[in-house]
Amino acid sequence: MSPTRRDLFAAAASLGVGTTTFHRALAAEAADLPTTVTAEMVRNAEWVAGIELTDEQRRQVAGGLTNALRNVASLHQARVGNDVPPALHFLPDPGRPAAGSRGTLAFTPPAADRPANDDDLAFLPLTKLAALLRERKVTSTDLTKLALARLKKYDPALKCVVNLTEELALKQAAEADREITTGTPRGPLHGVPWVAKDLIAYPGYKTTWGAAPFREQTIDAKATVADRLDRAGAVLVAKVTLGALAMGDQWFGGMTRNPWNVRQGSSGSSAGTASAVAAGCATYGIGSETWGSIVSPSTRCGVTGLRPTFGRVSRHGCMALSWSMDKLGPIARTVEDCALVFSVIHGHDGLDPTAVTHPFTWPAPRPVRELRVGFFEDSTPDDVKQVLTDLGVRLVPFRLPNGLPVGALSMILEVESSAAFDNLTRAGTTEGLNGWPNTFRRGRFVPAVEYLRAQRVRTLLMKRMAEAMTDVDLYVGAPDNGLLTNLTGHPVVCLPNGLRRGAGGVETPTSLTFTGRLWGEAELLAVAKAYQDATGHHLRRPDMTRVTAENAAPPKP
Repeated sequence: MSPTRRDLFAAAASLGVGTTTFHRALAAEAADLPTTVTAEMVRNAEWVAGIELTDEQRRQVAGGLTNALRNVASLHQARVGNDVPPALHFLPDPGRPAAGSRGTLAFTPPAADRPANDDDLAFLPLTKLAALLRERKVTSTDLTKLALARLKKYDPALKCVVNLTEELALKQAAEADREITTGTPRGPLHGVPWVAKDLIAYPGYKTTWGAAPFREQTIDAKATVADRLDRAGAVLVAKVTLGALAMGDQWFGGMTRNPWNVRQGSSGSSAGTASAVAAGCATYGIGSETWGSIVSPSTRCGVTGLRPTFGRVSRHGCMALSWSMDKLGPIARTVEDCALVFSVIHGHDGLDPTAVTHPFTWPAPRPVRELRVGFFEDSTPDDVKQVLTDLGVRLVPFRLPNGLPVGALSMILEVESSAAFDNLTRAGTTEGLNGWPNTFRRGRFVPAVEYLRAQRVRTLLMKRMAEAMTDVDLYVGAPDNGLLTNLTGHPVVCLPNGLRRGAGGVETPTSLTFTGRLWGEAELLAVAKAYQDATGHHLRRPDMTRVTAENAAPPKP
């Protein structure tokens, strides 16, 4: 079996030899690649690696590269799908064992009246819909037909739907109505419509990952998160969009739009989830985040998103992008909606080796007035601090860890995503993948030694973040772009925080984030809920009369 030039690069990387320039030098030296690497080839390339070897060392390296070439070629013969994780698992808090209890949920739906019109009904939060269903002032079938009708009406402008799950949804709604009528409700999610980001597998429906090469893909397994929502009686109305392979808001059907401004993308990669919830087409949905993919579209579309602690929610049955960074979480109207959904989907399942069970108790056992909230002296707005002060929390000056090259650790995402989709790179597939092909190619040139060094620096970052969080239960806002906490695995909730007037006088949402301790979702959500209730920014909604295909079209020259 003759190795390819790409195999040679991979072999050099596996030995930790040099940089991209070194690999290029080897490639130039081996224009007609032989089946062996010679000592002369190593000698001519070693200057760019920053090392100088003896003749004996060159012979040793050449022999090792030749063997590595054969090993790499053999590894390429093994069939490894995207659903196969590496035999290494990231733990954001390795010193803390998983607990056996899931915690408790004590939720009584507040009294609610059915709104006079369907538009108002479509924008009610989960908490109020649960009350209407319990009191039989509305049926699950009513809500499901309303959600399906709105998805059909607004999708030509929003481009947020990959596939409607209409047959399934109506069946689930009818079953929910039967159970509620007979006095066997399953909880606050029972009978309420939701949408799934289309990297979440559900039998009988395509799971496209938003990318043209996978637009006909079906996966027979049911993702754990979907299974748990099924068991809670939730009603799945659609598989919704994500940017191709979880990058941005561009997918094979076009660009998913922001209901507040339909000429603007909804951001990504949980583009369809945030867009559908913001447009009143679903009460909540499940998104995912590796680096900003829940927080960014939640900000753009003016909804509330929870990115839980890494390992809180099983990713079984979901597309892998980065095994040590991927997370699933709810996007909804309110913080409490997110808490109710999270209470159902979190915990160990025996299928995702990183998923663990830690107690989540809602409402939070500690009152808000006992919690310490960090703030940034240089960047936290005065009005935010004033609201928190009025709520009675203790504000504490806070600083994120410094002194480590956090930006350089994006290498971890590049390498892991390159491995997750290595089959595409080796096949030369580039169409319909947004900017991923260049990333995937770069990832193949990073030596294993340097990837592991990045993971070791990540360990230092995790330790420093733990030290920084010692004196606070959570902190408000952040001057970083989210890479740091996606690396350390800390939970974040993002919520609407007003509107800004942009070009043409169009108002679009702004947001505020709160970041909690590892496994500290209860305290995090408690403060965020109190802030949200005090400000009411989440009650604003887009003008849906402007959400039309005509308005979404670019202006004529």
